[in-house]
Amino acid sequence: MLYDLSLHMGYLYDTAASGAHHILRLLPMTLPDRQRLVAGTISIEPTPDETSTFTDFFEHPVTSFQLRSHHEKLDIRMKARIIVQAEPVTADLSPVLENLPAELATYWSLEPASPHHFMGTSQRIDEVPEIAAYARDMVTPGQTVRQLARHMCTMINRDFTYDPEATTVDTTPKQAFEIKRGVCQDFTHVMIIALRSLGIPAGYVSGFLRTIPPEGKERLEGADAMHAWVRVWCGAATGWIELDPTNDILAGTDHIVVGYGRDYSDVAPVIGILKTYGSHQTVQAVDVIPVT
Repeated sequence: MLYDLSLHMGYLYDTAASGAHHILRLLPMTLPDRQRLVAGTISIEPTPDETSTFTDFFEHPVTSFQLRSHHEKLDIRMKARIIVQAEPVTADLSPVLENLPAELATYWSLEPASPHHFMGTSQRIDEVPEIAAYARDMVTPGQTVRQLARHMCTMINRDFTYDPEATTVDTTPKQAFEIKRGVCQDFTHVMIIALRSLGIPAGYVSGFLRTIPPEGKERLEGADAMHAWVRVWCGAATGWIELDPTNDILAGTDHIVVGYGRDYSDVAPVIGILKTYGSHQTVQAVDVIPVT
C-alpha cells in the first residue's frame, strides 16, 4: 500500500511562551520488508532558532528544535509518503509459555530490538497485581506464546470500552484498568503489563492508522489521531508480532509504524519544556490517505 500522511499538532498558549525546547518523533520509520519512507518533511511555525536531527537508541528519526523568543502559538506539521508491505503469514513456531525463559536465556544481543529491553518495569509500566491476575486467568495448558498473546488481545478488546473522554495522556494503566475504559494508549499499556507479568517481552508501537477503510469494512477506532498498539516477542523462531487490542486485529497494511519503545514515554510524538504560565489549547488532525 502507498499512503500519503499528514499530521497537524497545534498549541495556543494563554500567555506567550518562550525558551521552548521540543523533541519530535513524528516521521515513520523505514523497516526492512515492512515499510519504506519515500519522502517526509516536518515544518514548524514560528521558525525555530535552532533545529537538529538525530536517531535515538530505538532507531527513531528525531527532530529537536528551540524557540527562544516569545510566541503565542506553535504549529507543527508533518507530511510523508510511505509504502507499507503486507507481512507474510507464517506458522506458529512460538514456544509454550513455560519454555520461553529458556529461549530468552540464549538471546545474548542487546540490539534495539532485543527482547531483554522489553521486560520488567519502565517509565510508565509498573507492576500492577490486578492486571497480573487478569493475565494469569488467560493462561491454559499447552498454549503457545503467540496463541496467548492473540487471546489476550481479544479479551482486552472485549472487556474494555473505547472512550476518548474517559482518560488523558497522563492516566496510569492501573487507573484505566479499574474503569475498563480509555483509548489506544490505555489498551496498549494494559496489555504490555499483562504480557510482561507472564514473562513475555512486550513493547509499545506508536504510529498511524488508515483513515479511509477499504470498501465494505468498518472504520477502525483511533484513526483520527496517532495510534498505538503492542509488539510481542514470541520466541526465537517467530520473533516479534504486532497486535492492536483497540481493534482486536493483527497489525497489517493499515498500520504505519512511527516508533518502537518500552512504553509511551519512549515514543511520545512531542515532548519538551518552555517558559509560560496559565493553560493552553491543543488541536490534532491526522489523515492517512491511500494513493490510488
